[in-house]
Amino acid sequence: MGIYLNPTNQNFYEAVNKEIYVDKSLLIQHIEYLRNKINKYICVSRPRRFGKSTDANMLVAYYSKGCDSHHIFDSLKISQTDYYLEHLNQHHVIHINMQSFLSNTHNIDKMIQLLTIRILNELKQEYSVTFFDETNLSLSLEDIYVSTKDQFIFIIDEWDCIFREYVQDKEAQKQYLDFLRNLLKDHPYVELAYMTGILPIKKYGTHSALNMFKEISMLNATPLESFMGFTEQEVYDLCLKYNMDYNEMKQWYDGYRMSNDISVYNHRSVVYALMDRKYENYWTSTETYEALQVYIDMNFDDLKDNIVQLLSGESVDVNTSKFQNDMTTFKSKDDVLTLLIHLGYLGYNNSDHTCYIPNKEVSTSFIDSIEDSNWEETTKALLNSRELLEATWRKDEEAVARYIEEAHLNTAILTYNNENALSYTLALAYIYAKNHYTMIREMPTGKGFADVVLIPYRDKPAMIIELKWNQEVKTAIDQIKEKKYPKGLEKYKDNLLIVGISYDKKTKKHTCHIEEMKAR
Repeated sequence: MGIYLNPTNQNFYEAVNKEIYVDKSLLIQHIEYLRNKINKYICVSRPRRFGKSTDANMLVAYYSKGCDSHHIFDSLKISQTDYYLEHLNQHHVIHINMQSFLSNTHNIDKMIQLLTIRILNELKQEYSVTFFDETNLSLSLEDIYVSTKDQFIFIIDEWDCIFREYVQDKEAQKQYLDFLRNLLKDHPYVELAYMTGILPIKKYGTHSALNMFKEISMLNATPLESFMGFTEQEVYDLCLKYNMDYNEMKQWYDGYRMSNDISVYNHRSVVYALMDRKYENYWTSTETYEALQVYIDMNFDDLKDNIVQLLSGESVDVNTSKFQNDMTTFKSKDDVLTLLIHLGYLGYNNSDHTCYIPNKEVSTSFIDSIEDSNWEETTKALLNSRELLEATWRKDEEAVARYIEEAHLNTAILTYNNENALSYTLALAYIYAKNHYTMIREMPTGKGFADVVLIPYRDKPAMIIELKWNQEVKTAIDQIKEKKYPKGLEKYKDNLLIVGISYDKKTKKHTCHIEEMKAR
């Protein structure tokens, strides 16, 4: 056993024995399927805090000949599969954490040199083989294969650290890609190559150094959808076990849509929320909002307008195909939005190619970054949002109209000529309400669809908001009553507000009317 060649199972053993552990061992079954039926080269990219390193350590513990992992896996789901014992600790594994080598060298040449020396040192201790060139890792592995027919499973964590830390050094990036290509591509000693990181494999036009990899990412998670984070069922079970509110956990950390059927949660945030017994933004300690602010402030192609739409709860069209899979090559706002998807700040819907803010945790990161940006007008609207909500609760119609007016003037992103445009303004203006409510737009209730319904998490009043463009505000209130919108909210019959908001095209003013109403 070694540190890199046939490592121990210690890292995964520690993970399994933590207080909160979710069994993701069936990932091994999917990796075996991919290796045998699809492609033995697999690159999985996910944001930070989504369990990438734990998965890599699990594969090491399962495959490595350097340990006996029966005591770990015998109680996990993978033990119920037919080939469990066939592969358990039966393979030569080379495990590389690229970040550790980069941190020890801070230079691509020295990094590759150190990696080569360290791994070759362990290979020489294991094999009595005459090496043609002890400075070349690939040639030395070929020498081993020729003499022994031994193959290796490569498990490479933080594969993309070069592109995140050496963002401007294109030559270093190409050198690194060439190294990986020479090490892995078309060699008989490669039994499986599994890489994981935040970014997908870098594109360099015709320079397709690692084109042999099957890429699984936040844009296309098939067939590992269930392993990209915690599933809804897994989080539901954890909430039952730890007596935590599942609905609030969902509001805070869910929303990453991997397929039409599967949505996943931020792995680490769920664990922290369970351990701390509170819901809050757990991104700030590791990935500060300052990084997000950099991309927002770029404002490519009026990106600001799209961010406002996203904050209002809308989805935004995004073309992900031209993204170069790095953190500096931005030719349009689509490239920035695509990067934010890979970083976990946006969710992605593959069915209609749109992005969206997935949950409350991410939304607070956006708001924090905007408040410290140069978006003075948008910041003012966000800061007013709390006052707007409190004015609505106390039925201060003039104040509500005034705050809606300011939100429109400060963040107008569309031609303000219909109720849909008005709804964008309203959703942004009431963004603070997401601390207390689930906001539902076009909710079916009674005899129609209510424009906006706010369902409280706890003891706040439920609200039905109807919007009218260039009509009397009374028309909005009458519609709520005539179409019996409150009927779908009978649970809140003793704590229900109906709100009408209208915009007058001629005067360019908003008006508001609020009533307490009992559902019938």
